[in-house]
Amino acid sequence: MKYALMTLTATLLAASPVLAADTTKTYTSGILVLLFVGFCAVLVVMQLLPAVMNLVGLTKQAMKDSRSEKLAQVKE
Repeated sequence: MKYALMTLTATLLAASPVLAADTTKTYTSGILVLLFVGFCAVLVVMQLLPAVMNLVGLTKQAMKDSRSEKLAQVKE
C-alpha cells in the first residue's frame, strides 16, 4: 500500500506542470488595461491610508485612557 501511494504521488507531482496554463496565450490585454488596474490599486491604497491612520490613533487614545484610569485607581 505504501509503495502504491508513493508511486501515485510521484506520478501526480510529475504531471502537474502539464496542467498549468500558458500565460502567453491567456493574457492578451495591452498596456492600457495594466495602467487602469494599477490606477485602481492606487485608489484603493489611498482610501486605506486614512482608515489605518484613524485606527492607529483610536488605539493609541484607548491605551492612553486605559493607562490614566489605572493611575487614577492606584492613587485612590
